[in-house]
Amino acid sequence: MRKKLTIEGMHCASCAINIEKSLRKVNGVKEVNISLMTKKGFVEADEKVSDVEIKKAVARAGYKVVNIE
Repeated sequence: MRKKLTIEGMHCASCAINIEKSLRKVNGVKEVNISLMTKKGFVEADEKVSDVEIKKAVARAGYKVVNIE
């Protein structure tokens, strides 16, 4: 399953790296790519990974998911 995220609150490259690290800790997440420039990211994960888990991982890093497609 591939999800596209829109993330609020990023302002530097470290922000994107922190979000990627937090998402990679979620069981079932295979690949993460966050772009500071577009404020978007892609998460490749197992079907069992919920949108809630993804939002919580981003929130733990201090940011907010405003949309998941």
